[in-house]
Amino acid sequence: MKTLLKAVQILDVSSPFHKQIRDVLLEGNKILKIDKDLSKKETYEIYEANDLVLSPAFFDPNVHFGEPGFEERETITNGLKVAAESGFSEIALVASTQPVIDQAYLIENLQQKTRNSKVKIHLVSALTQGLKGEDLAELFEMHNYGAIGFSDDDSPIQNANLMKLALQYTQSFNGLVHSFPAEKNILGKAQVHESPTSTLLGLKAAPSLAETLQISRDLAILKYTGGRLHIPLISTKEAVKLINNAKEDGLNVSCSVSINQLFFTDERLNEFDTNFKLFPPLREKVDQEALISGVLDGTIDFVTSHHRPINIEHKFLEFEHATSGSIGLESYFGAMNTLFGTEKSLEIIQRSRDVYNLNKPVIKEGNEIAMNLINPKLEWCFTKNEITSKSKNSIFLNENLLGKVIQNFY
Repeated sequence: MKTLLKAVQILDVSSPFHKQIRDVLLEGNKILKIDKDLSKKETYEIYEANDLVLSPAFFDPNVHFGEPGFEERETITNGLKVAAESGFSEIALVASTQPVIDQAYLIENLQQKTRNSKVKIHLVSALTQGLKGEDLAELFEMHNYGAIGFSDDDSPIQNANLMKLALQYTQSFNGLVHSFPAEKNILGKAQVHESPTSTLLGLKAAPSLAETLQISRDLAILKYTGGRLHIPLISTKEAVKLINNAKEDGLNVSCSVSINQLFFTDERLNEFDTNFKLFPPLREKVDQEALISGVLDGTIDFVTSHHRPINIEHKFLEFEHATSGSIGLESYFGAMNTLFGTEKSLEIIQRSRDVYNLNKPVIKEGNEIAMNLINPKLEWCFTKNEITSKSKNSIFLNENLLGKVIQNFY
């Protein structure tokens, strides 16, 4: 069956039709024809409405589901359904499962389980065995089985020599080492960011120094060793400055930020809503502004949904005892579009593939389909009715958002 998209604006910087309004005819998994006015036929499935946008599908390299080991949070089957409905044709799962994805055969098992999914799964597998930060995992073997990076998730690598060895060893196969930006001794048992808000609320807090000290150490090691370093989920104005300086010095470093940090500040903690308990924690307005500027000028390479399902019994607790994390796939585009507008949002979203050396889908005749049909002007409220995820722990609950993926083709 053929599908006809009438008068859609194509927003794809890699496409010869970028910013143009065109009809797009699809057949099977291919883009059959792109032209100004394609004839309708009764046998076509037709999408026609004012102001629709066609974009390449999304990729998020920082996604948690739960399975294997934590299926009560999210299963792979349902998680992939959520990803598809939210506009993601590719995701990368983080290795903090049970068992930890620290061996090549575990990657193969997940690939076999998801081989028929229309959403492609990549793995950011464990950097150290069991995420314990003591010994390097089977990095080369996992790379050969398709791991696109190595990370201990939100467990910082405390051993500086281990980080040095990781950066040296992975250069032989151009591997990407992740290092979560938190100095654990300074972080301690902090619940939130150290600020006037934390003082007012009486919560245990840690300063931005916990983040920037770790980043400074890792950048110093990178300067010594060479290699490729990714710093995920930065959250402070000082981090933006450090990474900008490192890039200007020629270091091969990339970084990301969570959409949560761009949309909210720690002022939202006043009601002790555990959906706002995150790691890294929400920061102050000055940090938020610096992060947004860093995204716009390219210092921050991409924005992630930081999708982290947490089952209700770990969220429905006093703030101090609740687990950090928020789901994010379903609210991601609406939040991005609200902050940056449609054209800029889509340009930012596509940058994540560059960091992981993945091919970008391009809207062009003859190419395989990996596209989203978007209503960029749709105003909507993100309620529990919008959540397909098994866990419902969303920081965006009851937020008004602008723009939504209404159909995907992949």
